[in-house]
Amino acid sequence: MSIPVHTLPASPLRVAVAQAPLVPLDIAANAATAAALVRRAAAQGARLLLLSELFLTGYETVGIAADPDTLTVAPDDPRLAPLAAACAGTGTAVVVGAPVRDRDTGTLHIAALALDGSGRTAAVYRKQFATPNERAAGFSPGTGGCTLELDGWRLGIGVCWDSGFPEHARAAALDGAHAYLVGALFGTGPGAHQRRTVFPARALDNTLYVLLANHVGRSGPYTGCGLSAAWGPDGHLLAEAAEDAPELLTVDLDPAVLARARTDDPVLLQPGLTTTPTRTTATLSTTGGAGSCAMGKRATAHITAQPEPS
Repeated sequence: MSIPVHTLPASPLRVAVAQAPLVPLDIAANAATAAALVRRAAAQGARLLLLSELFLTGYETVGIAADPDTLTVAPDDPRLAPLAAACAGTGTAVVVGAPVRDRDTGTLHIAALALDGSGRTAAVYRKQFATPNERAAGFSPGTGGCTLELDGWRLGIGVCWDSGFPEHARAAALDGAHAYLVGALFGTGPGAHQRRTVFPARALDNTLYVLLANHVGRSGPYTGCGLSAAWGPDGHLLAEAAEDAPELLTVDLDPAVLARARTDDPVLLQPGLTTTPTRTTATLSTTGGAGSCAMGKRATAHITAQPEPS
């Protein structure tokens, strides 16, 4: 059952996002990189580190699908041991992108693993909006959302294209999320424009903090545009990494700022927010007559035009 969206944390939370070059299809090497980043984030006081989509393999969907026995990750995977040890040694949690496979069905998913401050895999979120290319490569969409709880903060999790669907972040917000954390691969070119457009909108739409961890440099067939970042609950940019270099950012999530944003713009308390109102369709014509949009009914009609006189 969802908690009320107006329930706020009692104290600030420092979180980190990082972008780093990866070794293609080398889970052990990338887990070691993630472990080092956890220790760096902890040294800066972060309670959680967010890493990019498929961080543990790189965005190598074709290679993963060709050898899922080797290139998918399980919660008890021994290759995660250095990362789990870093979390346990610092008390800092991590959300890291990885490919997973359902043990019963063999279905492949692009996922985000959440390891808590004891090193335990606390959650596995499966990307709900797999892209057409990902589905063609053999990856299936997940069927449910995921919210993490840390120090009184509720953190909704997304993976890349999830963020392109407003209802995904809205579902997290209606589940009481105070922040929306997305590991992604946005490439140079159109991807850079998408990340500049989508993430402040998700923050403003739902009056929550939004954090993005992106790839930097080559990853599979794409070149990540970097620019990992954080936005406040009013949509303003708080911190942003470089386009073409490794970087780790920290940001403080402040309950007072969250409360002010939700007081100034109480979108999550709007009556009827979770219902779909009826819609009507009216015919527009260039000839005389009147149409109407009758409330409570749904109709289908065509837009028509009479030929012009010769």
